Amino acid sequence: MISLRRRTILGGALGTLAAPHVNAQGGKPYAGTTINGSCFQTTYFEYLKTYFPQFEERTGIKVNFNMQAFPVYNQRTDLELSTKGSALDVINCTFIYSGRWIGAGWMTNLDTFTKDAKYTPAAWDPEDFAGGPQSAMKNAKGETFGYTWEAGAMIMGAARYDLIERAGLGLPKTFDELIKVCDAVHNKENVAAFTADKLHHWNWIPYLMGSGGAVFKDPPDNLTPTLNTPAAATSAEWYANLLVKYGPDGILSYSDDQSMRSQMSGRANMRTQAITWMVPLAKHDESVVKKTVRYGLMPAGPKGNFPGSNSHGLGIPAGSKKKEAAWEFIKWALSNETIAMVVKNHGYPSVCRMSVIKSPEFKQVLTLNDQDVAGLFLEVLQLGGKTGYMKYRTVPVYPQVGDKINKAIERIATKQQAAPEAMKQAQAEAIQDLQKAGIKVDT
Repeated sequence: MISLRRRTILGGALGTLAAPHVNAQGGKPYAGTTINGSCFQTTYFEYLKTYFPQFEERTGIKVNFNMQAFPVYNQRTDLELSTKGSALDVINCTFIYSGRWIGAGWMTNLDTFTKDAKYTPAAWDPEDFAGGPQSAMKNAKGETFGYTWEAGAMIMGAARYDLIERAGLGLPKTFDELIKVCDAVHNKENVAAFTADKLHHWNWIPYLMGSGGAVFKDPPDNLTPTLNTPAAATSAEWYANLLVKYGPDGILSYSDDQSMRSQMSGRANMRTQAITWMVPLAKHDESVVKKTVRYGLMPAGPKGNFPGSNSHGLGIPAGSKKKEAAWEFIKWALSNETIAMVVKNHGYPSVCRMSVIKSPEFKQVLTLNDQDVAGLFLEVLQLGGKTGYMKYRTVPVYPQVGDKINKAIERIATKQQAAPEAMKQAQAEAIQDLQKAGIKVDT
């Protein structure tokens, strides 16, 4: 009954859609239509906005596109979606919220568009999107609710690799080597050895997994948190010390952009983060480290290598009253031609279409200081897809658990609590939140 009712509602919502009304004279199909879009602050849409006039000229659709800081965007969008409001027509389906937003029925099933030639030509090719990143945009039945514009493959970037070379070392390949390199280069020429941002529930988890720890017992089936284990406490203390001992002043308050700029300005050396934040070190006009930056895979721990691999997609809220026009925008924004244009003109790295990733042009754009960074990017995407270790991050409850992780790392780094106590508190608070949400946990 639940499945039937959901299909009926979904079919009713989309069954009223008419075919695009292109007139015989070749006029703009949606002349006078305005759609509202929203995303967190990101370079892809900063680049894409410069081409909005082309989209409007082609379709007649005007786009109001608003970007906010990552936590602000997610909070506002979560509220808007939960009320089935119609204020937004196109949104970013954020990786850590994808399970919640899709599972709650707050997003539109895009299969209705892609499987109907009235809306989508075969050449648009939904199967061209990389399977690993795209899996976060689907429900358990395999239905699609978003198409990915970013695959956030985590790599290592060393802004001042010349300092590492002078110390007789190379890019660290293990956690132990990372500490060894940090010890050798920290504060040489006033450059901090390491930098990061304050989103610990993204940055720390690869170090946790590499040390043998985990966030949940067996996601998505068993969501009992495992934050109070000895492995988690040891890893949290190790990571907090990495930040405080080797990071620049104020690192615990750094945003994504501030961390990137600490590298671009030559104030900090190494960072492990999604490739989007790494390419500007070699490409951005303001970067002073273009000639010294080098890239590599994230270091591996004693239990393996688990670089973060996330994805974000464009989708249509269930409450939108302009779904047709919204789909026209998504089709254009994520077409092979548009993505290839942004890659060519701006060097954007985190794309999800395999035809672009495997193109000679993509490899050329991401050959930085004679390094094949495109190869690193694809290697991380494939690594994440093989074992599914990123499943922890797309469960609907992860945002709440992630918040507890952020606060625990902060308490450890600032010496407010010892690591075992901080992680024990995070575990208890996470379990309390999960039980309130009706999630069964082991006791």
